[in-house]
Amino acid sequence: MNARAAARALDALARGWDIIVDAPDGQLALRPVETGAAPETAQPRLLISAARAITLKLANQKDAARPDAPVCIAVPGALDSALAVAIVDPSLDLSRPMKGPFAAQPLPSPQAAEAAMQLARLAGLLPAYHILTEAEAEAPRVTPADVAAYADPTTLRIAARARLPVSTSDTAEIVAFRSDADFHEHVALIVGTPDDSLPVVRLHSECLTGDVLGSLKCDCGPQLHGALHAMAHAQWGILLYLRQEGRGIGLINKLRAYQLQDQGFDTVDANNRLGFPTDARDFAVAAQMLKALHVPAIRLMTNNPDKQAVLASLGVTIAERLPLQIPANPHNAHYLVTKRDRTGHQL
Repeated sequence: MNARAAARALDALARGWDIIVDAPDGQLALRPVETGAAPETAQPRLLISAARAITLKLANQKDAARPDAPVCIAVPGALDSALAVAIVDPSLDLSRPMKGPFAAQPLPSPQAAEAAMQLARLAGLLPAYHILTEAEAEAPRVTPADVAAYADPTTLRIAARARLPVSTSDTAEIVAFRSDADFHEHVALIVGTPDDSLPVVRLHSECLTGDVLGSLKCDCGPQLHGALHAMAHAQWGILLYLRQEGRGIGLINKLRAYQLQDQGFDTVDANNRLGFPTDARDFAVAAQMLKALHVPAIRLMTNNPDKQAVLASLGVTIAERLPLQIPANPHNAHYLVTKRDRTGHQL
């Protein structure tokens, strides 16, 4: 296992370069559709998600229990970069509706394909690749074990900490975390004075649009500030700010999901249609942050039972669940209903 190999592959994907995925069941030479140029080949093939294959009439719901599972398709005729992106990006379906027909093919090296799809998610890219007959000479090689090592949260450690007065606590302290491979720097904000009592803890996933820009499409900004105010009125608390934008799909894909929501899809269907799980976040990161802070037991502020279950399975003792109630507005009422009805949030 080599997390650095996965990091090199992620860098290559961001630049549109080729990668080679070596797995026990075979090898795949791949180029990301979103950032890479379409190869010149007489028989283009793409690796796409099962959810995208359903939209292209190449799979059925029974075959695609996992929307992010990989599917291999053949593209008739010439394929340029613009057409390739239109084929794999569902947010462009209204502007580029005429595509195909395509043919599904047997999936070469399923284990390598699974690892490649995970890499695309980690890179914040659409889960789609050109399948190459041969990669560039200097293409980085990566294995499924390398991808798992990169995503391993146990390498997360405290990198720096400092006093950070905030509006709800002028004695707050911020703690930054860094891992061996992942470039995302998660942070914890400690509000109040730690003592022997159990802290109020909130896991908050990064949301640029809600936290910074005040988006009315979600409830993230009000949740963030509501949690900080609740901590200020408790003995003490910890806000774990996780760099997992858009439930783990990244900012650009979240904006694509917004486009799909404007077309009538809810947040769950939008994420799935893009080829991502309903929730791609990794709450094991939060458990590791609490471990590094020497906090084994907490009072968890959440409406999401999945957070509670995952943290408990990772050894965090949850003495109490505290709800966080945020009023709806005309722009996010459907979003909140979707959270309640489709992801089990206790609103």
